Amino acid sequence: MGVFKKKYIDEIKPYVPGKPIDEVKRELGLSNIIKLASNENASGVSSLVKKKIIENLDLINQYPDGASFRLRNRLAEYLNVDADEIILGNGSNEIIELIARGFIDHEDEVVSSQYTFLVYPILTKVCDGRYREVPAKDYAYDLKALADAITDKTKVVFLANPNNPTGTYFTKKEFDSFLKKVPARVLVVLDEAYVDFVDEPDYPNGRDYFRQKNIVVLRTFSKAFGIAGLRIGYALANKDLVTYFNKIRQPFNTNMLAQIAAEAVLDDTEYYQNTLAMVEQGKEFFYDEFDMLGLEYIKSQANFILVNIKVDSKDFFEQCLLKGIVVRDMKAYTLDNFVRITIGTREENARAISVIKELIG
Repeated sequence: MGVFKKKYIDEIKPYVPGKPIDEVKRELGLSNIIKLASNENASGVSSLVKKKIIENLDLINQYPDGASFRLRNRLAEYLNVDADEIILGNGSNEIIELIARGFIDHEDEVVSSQYTFLVYPILTKVCDGRYREVPAKDYAYDLKALADAITDKTKVVFLANPNNPTGTYFTKKEFDSFLKKVPARVLVVLDEAYVDFVDEPDYPNGRDYFRQKNIVVLRTFSKAFGIAGLRIGYALANKDLVTYFNKIRQPFNTNMLAQIAAEAVLDDTEYYQNTLAMVEQGKEFFYDEFDMLGLEYIKSQANFILVNIKVDSKDFFEQCLLKGIVVRDMKAYTLDNFVRITIGTREENARAISVIKELIG
């Protein structure tokens, strides 16, 4: 079989997602599991989404609308943009793949930051590109250093704002200064998967930038909107780029129920506001507890917190599993003593802190 493989793909370490609850139950024989590893919405599913899915179950023998007409038009209304400036994806992750396939070729350079989303280097390598990692500054993107790292071979720059897994963000002033230094031939991908949780006035909202020729803005329904399991996200880009992406994507890349659910959840403002309130309260709870425990943590603009638990993160993760708590160890990010904890419900957060106190003593 080896003769058929591309060597550079064979060498890739695949992305490892957080452990599913059912897997933990099977492995450890536990019944009461709390998963705080994958930045999912602990509020559960919107009641309006459930209602719309049930109403449309009899249609799943049919192909979905390949153009996602209804959802794109609802999103256009929601965001005050044109429907032709939106492309839907099987999660925003698929759109990252479309960008890689559409722009990165043999030995093309991709630039991003240390301590950022692991899918960026993986998909760069899948396309036989060269990934350049720029050192972070205080666990955050150093946009000045990123701009300086751009060369004649650079094709794409990936910027996660807020960043996963650190929860940090860069400001409008920093971003504007960065864009002045970026050549027009370089595609800037602004990944805003966690934009809904941001509460800082100096945040550079991608909606104000995406019409520039070389900017793509990514967003998702997996976090604040609570439908991660249906896999749907979108990008905002100028119409020429959207046309280009539509030539690459699969014709039915977003399924029918995902489209219906996404359209429905945009109307459930109560669910959305309750989610934001839950996350904000949860973050303040964790901050207070970590302060009392003397643990270093990073203030977050997302629905998770990165915390230094002062011990090996893999060992800590496994000890938490035995207690029925799933967190995310950060060894893959070379943050060997850090774990990332998703904000859960009040009860889930309290149980997580109880376990942390027990384990670090």
